[in-house]
Amino acid sequence: MWRELRPIGRNAETGGYRRYAWTGADADCRTWFQEQAESRGLAYETDRNGNQWAWLGDPAAGDAVVTGSHLDSVPDGGAFDGPLGVVSAFAALDELRARGVEFTRPLALTNFGDEEGARFGLACVGSRLTAGQLTKEQAYELRDGDGVRLPEAMEAAGYDPAVIGPDPGRLARIGAFVELHVEQGRALDLSGDEVGIASAIWPHGRWRFDFRGEANHAGTTRLVDRRDPMLSYAETVLAARREAELAGAVATFGKISVEPNGVNAIPSLVRGWLDSRAADQETLDTVVTAVEKAAREYADRHGVDLAVVRESFTPVIEFEHALRDELGVLLRGRTGREVPVLGTGAGHDAGILSASVPTAMLFVRNPTGVSHSPAEHAAEDDCVAGVRALADVLEGLACR
Repeated sequence: MWRELRPIGRNAETGGYRRYAWTGADADCRTWFQEQAESRGLAYETDRNGNQWAWLGDPAAGDAVVTGSHLDSVPDGGAFDGPLGVVSAFAALDELRARGVEFTRPLALTNFGDEEGARFGLACVGSRLTAGQLTKEQAYELRDGDGVRLPEAMEAAGYDPAVIGPDPGRLARIGAFVELHVEQGRALDLSGDEVGIASAIWPHGRWRFDFRGEANHAGTTRLVDRRDPMLSYAETVLAARREAELAGAVATFGKISVEPNGVNAIPSLVRGWLDSRAADQETLDTVVTAVEKAAREYADRHGVDLAVVRESFTPVIEFEHALRDELGVLLRGRTGREVPVLGTGAGHDAGILSASVPTAMLFVRNPTGVSHSPAEHAAEDDCVAGVRALADVLEGLACR
């Protein structure tokens, strides 16, 4: 399975993946998922929001155990973020069948669409639509960098955008959702554990900072006469790092847009996106407030106008304690060891679904801690340990 997925959407120059929603690479990934489902005799379907499902047992029976993740990527992302959870879901099913277990609850494997938000700027679109956390009207307003609207992209890919929206009936079928994911950090590597259990997802959000100055000639405009928004932006980037360090949080300006974007032109507009995350809401608020305050001071100093827009926000998500604890008991019973429980600063479909159904997550060790990069990696032995852990969990939940 890994070899079949490896070339899809991979950029030859960077070695990273560009599997963006509703593109050719995304279609190839979806075809791969469907083929994997049908080769195992599973009932395949695509829901109204473009998420893929593969069912063992009657979906209408309810109380289903569901596992899976996503196959799309960030720009030049790694091979493991998302796909490891989908591949491991199929592999865990193969392992359970090899064990000869008898399923007493329906089991479903899933691939949620547009989890990374790389094309339209909003993460977890497929699961947000399904859970009613993104309305049809809001989804229709999403545009990519070329101005293509989400419904246009869906239609071009052969899907009907008219039917997207909340899907409470589908969520009512689910008794538990367990997502396996490569760890996006080094906690497991430092503890020496192959697999961990997620406790919570840190509160996190994205803010757009628009610095508006005055375009002018780079060679003839005196420094004292300039209204250069790039200066204010650059100082704000440094402020974000400083405030995050003081608070024990993280803050990143990772995306920038400049107008008119000429080498010999002072910019008229510098637009930067801040991503900030912290272990609790109070800390996150402290960091973002401090960054915005500093940005306004810098903007005033340089004669620049500033607008700050919060584009997305997710509060702290505590995974259901009962299900989380049950995972710990199941894995301890199989291995005889305590499995570490750790928080994460990364968002996931499991976090979105947690407001509607009981959810939990397993993490697989990442020896470098690198993610959203071609250098992202997990050793084969650790991936196999993750499959076995997921199979143990699914057996305990769906084969009682």
